[in-house]
Amino acid sequence: MTLAVEVAGKTDIGCVRTNNEDNFGYDSRHGIFVLCDGMGGQAAGEVASKLAVDVLLQYFREHVSASAPLGDLSIKRPALNSASLAQAIELANRTIYEAGHGQAGRAGMGSTIVAALLHGRELAIAHVGDSRIYLIRRGSIQLLTQDHSLVMEQVKLGYITREQAEQSELQNVILRALGTEENVEADVEDLVLMPGDTLLMTSDGLTRHVHDEEILEILESNASLEHACATLVQAAKDRGGDDNITCLLFRMIERPWYKGLLSRLFPGGSQWQNSF
Repeated sequence: MTLAVEVAGKTDIGCVRTNNEDNFGYDSRHGIFVLCDGMGGQAAGEVASKLAVDVLLQYFREHVSASAPLGDLSIKRPALNSASLAQAIELANRTIYEAGHGQAGRAGMGSTIVAALLHGRELAIAHVGDSRIYLIRRGSIQLLTQDHSLVMEQVKLGYITREQAEQSELQNVILRALGTEENVEADVEDLVLMPGDTLLMTSDGLTRHVHDEEILEILESNASLEHACATLVQAAKDRGGDDNITCLLFRMIERPWYKGLLSRLFPGGSQWQNSF
């Protein structure tokens, strides 16, 4: 048996906003998954988040070894780890920063980012900002990222509780983002995945309205990743949907070895999507 990945994603403008500043993209052949939540006036947030997604997808399409069998995620590809993911995010940061300083109306534009790089059974994750990555494994849910936000910093220091943070008017204040400074440091981590593991990548338009336990319940009750994405988005909209809502799900599955051969003979599985 070899490991393969199932993927689904959905983005929604929500119930209040007039444009969608979220973007997501993935290329399962190269093992890269990205979700971004943009910020900035005059549609600059849309530009920033799209730039970040584009840069990361292109970076790993260029850096994956041409000799590696692209359809088989059970084969580890050299030099693809959290360090290379951090380098790609730094490149995205510089791209957004330079674009923001080069065009009128885009000064100060920025974006959050969560990214996952799959190589074999190993997963590298990285994030900047308050978008999140969750691991769902054997009936439990675990938050793998820590928001770079003012309220979460206050929680860490013991000034307020997590419950108070969820009600705070300062939830929108983030302390780290792509493109707002010339350099940025992404938080990175390396993990080992198991068959059946599901990763959820999401913007705060979902997590502000749908708690972790509810997310788990929705994922456990929807075998289809497409249905799970749609149900998560609708749950956030039912509670006001005052921000753009985006989620990206991927699940590790076992499959017979010959299906990996077929995927190499008939390559596919590359997909990109944004909010436009």
